[in-house]
Amino acid sequence: MKTEKSQELANKIRQTAVEMVHRAKASHIGGALSMADILAVLYEEVMAIFPDNPSDPRRDRFLLSKGHACTALYAVLAHKGFFPLKELESYSLDGSRLLSHTSHKVPGIELSTGSLGHALGVACGMGLAAKRQNKSFHTYCMVSDGELNEGSNWEAILFAPHHQLGNLTLIVDYNKIQSFGTVEEVLNLEPLHSKFIAFGWEVLEIDGHQHSDILKALKNSKIDTARPTVIIAHTIKGKGVSFMENKLLWHYRSPSDQDLEIAKREIQP
Repeated sequence: MKTEKSQELANKIRQTAVEMVHRAKASHIGGALSMADILAVLYEEVMAIFPDNPSDPRRDRFLLSKGHACTALYAVLAHKGFFPLKELESYSLDGSRLLSHTSHKVPGIELSTGSLGHALGVACGMGLAAKRQNKSFHTYCMVSDGELNEGSNWEAILFAPHHQLGNLTLIVDYNKIQSFGTVEEVLNLEPLHSKFIAFGWEVLEIDGHQHSDILKALKNSKIDTARPTVIIAHTIKGKGVSFMENKLLWHYRSPSDQDLEIAKREIQP
């Protein structure tokens, strides 16, 4: 499988996101970097998107439940032409539509998110509506691992197989670090694979940074029309910047000028 274009896009996402967080003196860069590869494959290789007409009814839907990591999503949308790259410079400034959590006022954003545990329920509703109306679009939803602490997610995880939502793909960004510690320390999710099987999902488990594996899983997730699919993507928080990788510190910390220069050198443009 050819993944050169998605690899290039992932690097652009990472570099752009780091610059945005630095400029705004914002945070959540670790979780943005962990999902950059998945977003790149989705938007470059898999999803039906229409940047010139973001509301096109034929579009596939993507919901980012971990809305605090919005810099990566804003970056990929800008690089794919949904709005000008120049607008990214306004991220998190007063009056900007690029809020510090995803906003539906931004072209290409389906749902304002950041109240963790909400987007999967909405994604289930989109999938059910598409099924009942015989629409062909596919709905993708990405959640964080720490977000699976929320009971509302498990209600949705029960709902989707019951209604045979084969047009729904859930992606878990399993970087194993949440805001105040490791997932294992805060509220252990294991055995996560077995939990989803017990709930009636088709389960795929991958390296969330290997583009060929991501692409194969995303394509396979559309084969089973009777069951929803969850892709458990094992990722590294802060992926691509050595001093950020697997560091809890980079859930909230903003890069300094020196941090930015080192990060930009490490991320291939």
